[in-house]
Amino acid sequence: MSLFQNLRRRFAATPVMQDWPGLIEAYRAWLPVTSTTPVITLREGATPLIPVPAIEERIGKGVKVFVKYDGLNPTGSFKDRGMTMAISKAKEAGCEAVICASTGNTSAAAAAYARRGGMRAFVLIPDGYVAQGKLAQALVYGAEVLAIRGNFDRALDIVREAAEKYPVTLVNSVNPYRLQGQKTAAFEVVDALGDAPDWLCIPMGNAGNITAYWMGFQEYRQAGHSRTLPRMMGFQASGSAPLVNDTTVSDPDTIATAIRIGNPVNRAKAIAARQASNGAFLDVTDAEIIEAYKLLGGQEGIFCEPASAASVAGLLKRKDEVPAGATVVCVLTGNGLKDPDCAINNNDAAFHTDLNPDLATVAGVMGF
Repeated sequence: MSLFQNLRRRFAATPVMQDWPGLIEAYRAWLPVTSTTPVITLREGATPLIPVPAIEERIGKGVKVFVKYDGLNPTGSFKDRGMTMAISKAKEAGCEAVICASTGNTSAAAAAYARRGGMRAFVLIPDGYVAQGKLAQALVYGAEVLAIRGNFDRALDIVREAAEKYPVTLVNSVNPYRLQGQKTAAFEVVDALGDAPDWLCIPMGNAGNITAYWMGFQEYRQAGHSRTLPRMMGFQASGSAPLVNDTTVSDPDTIATAIRIGNPVNRAKAIAARQASNGAFLDVTDAEIIEAYKLLGGQEGIFCEPASAASVAGLLKRKDEVPAGATVVCVLTGNGLKDPDCAINNNDAAFHTDLNPDLATVAGVMGF
C-alpha cells in the first residue's frame, strides 16, 4: 500500500461514537413505559464515571474513587433523568401543563422537558434564593416563574395543593416517575464498574436521589447484574440537615442552594435506604463543601455546583472509615455553571486586572 493510500484510509475513517438514545430507550425494560408512551427526551443519561486520583491520594489505603458527573446532562443536572420520565408520562396522560417547586435545578429540567413536549411549565421558587444560572435556564426554556416570599418547603406545599385542585401535573420528586428515571444512574454505575461500589456518597436535599439510586442498585442485583450492594452515605449541609438530625429545619441555610431544604418529602424512603444498606447520614459545613468544590476544580478539572461537592466533602470527612481497597462513587449532581457567583467568590486562581496592553507587561506578570 502506498503512503498516499495509507493516509487516505486513516483520515477517511469515521470516529466511533455511541448512538445513545436517551435513558428511556436505553433502559426501557426497567421502566414503566409502553410502546405507546410518547418519549420526551433530550438524550439525557450516559454521564461519565470519572476517576479522581487527587481524592484517592487523600484517602490512601488503595481506595478507588470515582465521581458520577451528572452535571453533564442536557440541562446540567441529574434532574433530567427523572424529568424525561415524568414529562413523558404526563404527555401520555394528556396533560397540558406541569408545575413544580424548585431551588433551581428542578425548574430548569421541568421547563426544558415540558416545552419540548409542548406543555406549559409553572415553577415556584423562593424569591432571592435561586442561583442565577438556574433561574436563567428556566426563563430561557420558557417557564412561567413565580417567586414567592418564603422557602422551598412552603413553595412545595403550594404546588402540591395546586396539583390537587387544578389541571396541572406535579413533577417534583413526589411524582413516582421521577424516581424511576433517576434510578438509571445506579444502572450506569454498575454497567461501568462491573459491580456496585462499596460506598455511594450522595448529597441530600429532598432525598429523592438517594432513594432512586438505592432502588436501582436493588433492581440490578436482583436481576444478577451485580453481586453486591453499596452502603448509601448521604450528606447534608450543616445548616440544612433535617435527615442527619432527625428534625425539620424551619429556616435552612447553606451556600449549597440545591440542598437548602428543611423538610424532605422523601424522608421515610431515604431512611429505609440508609437502614437497608447499613449506610449513614452525615453533615458537612459550608467551609468543607467549598474546600471540596475547589479541590475538584483545581486538581481534578471538574466543575460542579456547591451542593454536588457535599458528597466529596463528606467522603473526605469520613475517610478513616473507608475500608482498605474499597471502591467509592461520589455523585456530582449539578454543573458548576449553575452557580457562577459561587465560583467567582470561592477560588484560588490568580486574576490580574487592569494591565497595560503590551507584551512586556503580560510577560512580566507571567514571570518571564
